[in-house]
Amino acid sequence: MGRGAVSLRGVSKSFGTVVAVRDVSLEVAPGEFLTLLGPSGCGKTTLLRMIAALESPESGRILLSQRDVTDDPPHRRPVNTVFQHYALFPHRTVAGNVAFGLEMAGRARADLVPRVERALEMVRLSGMGSRRVDQLSGGQRQRVALARAVVLEPEVLLLDEPMSALDRKLREEMRAEVKSLHRRLGTTFVFVTHDQEEALALSDRVVVMNDGRIEQMGPPAEIYDVPRTRFVAEFLAVRNILSGDVQSAEVGATVVRTENGLMLRSRAAGFVAGERVWVGVRPERMGFDGAGENRVAGVLEDRLFLGDRSEWRVRAGADLLTVSEPGTSAGRQAGDAVTVTFEASALLRLVEPGRRPPRP
Repeated sequence: MGRGAVSLRGVSKSFGTVVAVRDVSLEVAPGEFLTLLGPSGCGKTTLLRMIAALESPESGRILLSQRDVTDDPPHRRPVNTVFQHYALFPHRTVAGNVAFGLEMAGRARADLVPRVERALEMVRLSGMGSRRVDQLSGGQRQRVALARAVVLEPEVLLLDEPMSALDRKLREEMRAEVKSLHRRLGTTFVFVTHDQEEALALSDRVVVMNDGRIEQMGPPAEIYDVPRTRFVAEFLAVRNILSGDVQSAEVGATVVRTENGLMLRSRAAGFVAGERVWVGVRPERMGFDGAGENRVAGVLEDRLFLGDRSEWRVRAGADLLTVSEPGTSAGRQAGDAVTVTFEASALLRLVEPGRRPPRP
């Protein structure tokens, strides 16, 4: 691994009695877009701040571009950081804000103007260098913050929830801008977010964190389609999670009897006959009266209309299932008897490290 590689080796960090990061090891390839995803307090921002030297690890080593920088201060690390709050200087122009880091680094004045112009062009703010930052929209201010970070040509760009203060429309616009910027720069990006859509849309690889540890990592499609733990499944909106016992575990044909008596089939690997497990199904993998090895009788309780789809809550005995259906679900109403159907390939096996589902 060369320029722009990030290597974390057994890194830990506590604040008083609270353990924020627990023995995390992680390799980021040069030019990769890697996202640290998780809820508030999971350790993702603390991990980012240790890479930036804004926090010091209590144990473990940090390497950047194959050089051990664990004890180096921020100014000696080849990184730059974009924060949630832009931290722009209101008394400076757009160009003045972008040039600030170059000035602090002692770059020649003759070098400032062309580099600032290139950075502004990178973030699609050409011709706006003379404006005051208080004349800019929230999305434009975030672009200035990005330009200020990339103008120094860091080997690694760290982004800590950079879009969370923007409204939905601006977030979607900035999401496309950040992805385009990464493609054009070819720089390593380490991105922190709690937003699952953001992580899936932007990343080459997603690292899901929970309680200071890495819960699962992999390409976005793998994280979405095959969550391995109950935590990852719930965080990524697998809302139908049931506990049960494995009745039989043949290759590609496992049968699970849920706590409330449903007999469900799965093609997932890893089941052991007789074990107590959690299983899960995404709402969008379920349908009504369609094909699929799994068929569950139920009654429609209520509907959420979400524009391009409708979500139904379905009472199936003691279980309450959520089924997502494209469109308006015209012709269905609460109280209707339905058959919920889904393929065996949709039923996921979920684990929870150190814990089994309780027996009834």
